[in-house]
Amino acid sequence: MSNTPEAAPISRRAFLGRIGALSGAAVMYQAMSTLGFAAESSYRAPIDLSGAPRGTSVLVLGAGLAGLVAAYELSRAGYTVKVLEYNQRAGGRCWTIRGGDEFTELGGFRQKCEFDEGLYFNPGPWRIPYHHYGVLDYARRLKVPLQSLNQINDNAWVHSTKAFGGKPQRYRHVRSDFKGHVAELLAKSVNQGGLDTALDVEDREKMLEAMRTWGILDKDYRYVASRAVDGSRGYGVPPGGGLMPKPELSTPLDPKALLQSGLWKNLVTDHDYEMGQAMFQPVGGMDRIADALYREVRQHVQFGAKVVGIDQDDRGVSVSWVDAAKGGTPKVATADWCLCTIPLSILSQIPMRVGDAMQSAINAAAPYVASTKIGLQFKRRFWEEDDRIYGGISYTDLPIGVISYPMEGQNLPGKGVLLGGYAFGPNSYTFASLDPQQRVREAVRLGAQIHPQYEKEFENGVSVAWHRMPYTLGCFAPWPGDTREKHYENLCRIDGRIALAGEHASRLPAWQEGAVLSSLDAIGRMHARITSTGEKKNG
Repeated sequence: MSNTPEAAPISRRAFLGRIGALSGAAVMYQAMSTLGFAAESSYRAPIDLSGAPRGTSVLVLGAGLAGLVAAYELSRAGYTVKVLEYNQRAGGRCWTIRGGDEFTELGGFRQKCEFDEGLYFNPGPWRIPYHHYGVLDYARRLKVPLQSLNQINDNAWVHSTKAFGGKPQRYRHVRSDFKGHVAELLAKSVNQGGLDTALDVEDREKMLEAMRTWGILDKDYRYVASRAVDGSRGYGVPPGGGLMPKPELSTPLDPKALLQSGLWKNLVTDHDYEMGQAMFQPVGGMDRIADALYREVRQHVQFGAKVVGIDQDDRGVSVSWVDAAKGGTPKVATADWCLCTIPLSILSQIPMRVGDAMQSAINAAAPYVASTKIGLQFKRRFWEEDDRIYGGISYTDLPIGVISYPMEGQNLPGKGVLLGGYAFGPNSYTFASLDPQQRVREAVRLGAQIHPQYEKEFENGVSVAWHRMPYTLGCFAPWPGDTREKHYENLCRIDGRIALAGEHASRLPAWQEGAVLSSLDAIGRMHARITSTGEKKNG
């Protein structure tokens, strides 16, 4: 019997923390899934709003995804619905820009997209994870075709201006080499008795076997060039046919240089719960989902309506609005109930008769996160023709952040549009301080450090600085610090005859699924309150 004292019980949270510290997010996520910690969308089936009182009216503010879902479900249930939308289109941040589209940012920056026909750019949401069941179900029910979206592409680039002379490295090289070097270090630690207190003899043997397989180590537990390693990181000279050159082994990156590079920080993405699993996009642009919902409720939607005041009493709700383009004398829309999906960054500036708890919650989430996206059209798809990158994302420490490659039109001759930049925070403010064409030129200049073909192949581009968009003033609600815990429930509770919905009123901020679930939850509770009181039509 061992004389080692019995280990004290360890909590699941502490256990997961140790796994994360030792093995990284990839292994920790698997453990979280096993222990039931990793949450997913709670959507399971279409909402049931049966028994709606005849003639009861609901005013929906905003025709983004949350507002469209509410209008669709409420009208199907028999409610009288009216939607007021600031823009001249539906979808809100669920937006796709195509050739000929025009829009204006705050400050008067007006752009007209010059993309060729069939090409497009999603300045807002651009990915749907497989576990966002609500969005996927609406796409299915409304017959919006989807296609797979490669979040991870082993042949894409990871790039740091401070490492490897600024030369971008293949994602697969960094992944394979970092894994191999870590496995070699751990195998050495096991062989040298560094983990004797944690592993018995059988455990050590299994660990060494696991490290040899996982890290592709040789018989001496070294990570060195070999045919087996090439099967993971790729070949120096790939196998050919006939009298083509013989295959040559690739050379792993120096372990110290790789560690110092920081490029390994990007490896967590392919195991990230939100980002790394199977992902989808609507064929032809993300707005296909919003458009499908809008077609079902278009008779209820008033475009160009800027809300300037929201009032309520115990009999109903009245909303003042003006023409978003011309202003003028306010008009008033009334209803028995109101679902407001206006972003909190805007709602916090609109006079509204609600209690102190909800008003404080509205004020707490502003300002929104700054974000700028840039779409670039090129004469040819050089990322495929020259670099053999089909879909996926390249990562960089440059201010552009990422380059994302289109899924549509792959391996066909012709032009293509890249997401040439996705900047947040200070980088977003820097981009937004430039006029739109200067932003595009800067994205081309920076992107050329990863793809030298940029300068020769570039044709035109478009950019969207979300904190300059007058209907959102930012990308999404950040809920800094402990503000969510303090205010979230007050934000989501129905106040009199007013309920709020949107990504800001969800546990999935910045995702369309959050908007959908928030909307369904709010109208479900509103419907329950209406039917429980047996309320008749107002007036």
